[in-house]
Amino acid sequence: MTQYSIEAVLPHTDPMILLSRLVSYDQDSAICEVDITPESAFYNEQTQTVASYIGTEYMAQSIAAYAGALALDDNLPVKIGFLIGSRKYKTYSPEFKLGQILSVSVKKLFQEDSGLSVFECRIFEGETVFAEAKINVFQPEDPVQFLKEQQ
Repeated sequence: MTQYSIEAVLPHTDPMILLSRLVSYDQDSAICEVDITPESAFYNEQTQTVASYIGTEYMAQSIAAYAGALALDDNLPVKIGFLIGSRKYKTYSPEFKLGQILSVSVKKLFQEDSGLSVFECRIFEGETVFAEAKINVFQPEDPVQFLKEQQ
């Protein structure tokens, strides 16, 4: 496993990079972390929290980081992908609190040759699980051409 910065593996730019770092990855899974700070995107200063529904984007970006790291390992460019949807997003807390360091684990359950994949995802801190879901994503071979065809 190569240590990549989160900026290297995500096809995003600030301020939409929501993850703090890629911790580990292998051929089927990855773990990323999110530091909840006052600078976090979607941070609410009054409550000093980030709403837990933002967890779906933490999961999707962790999948993107996983795919980006594997692409870089193969000397390929990092490509954009699309969050198709989530199934059974369960949250066990209404918010993520200031000072938390959240771990986001993603594990590939299924992948088609077309670029459609399903991942099992969890957000946790220590032994406490804050959210879990199955996330559906799509990464076409040529994202730019795919977008043109959709218009």
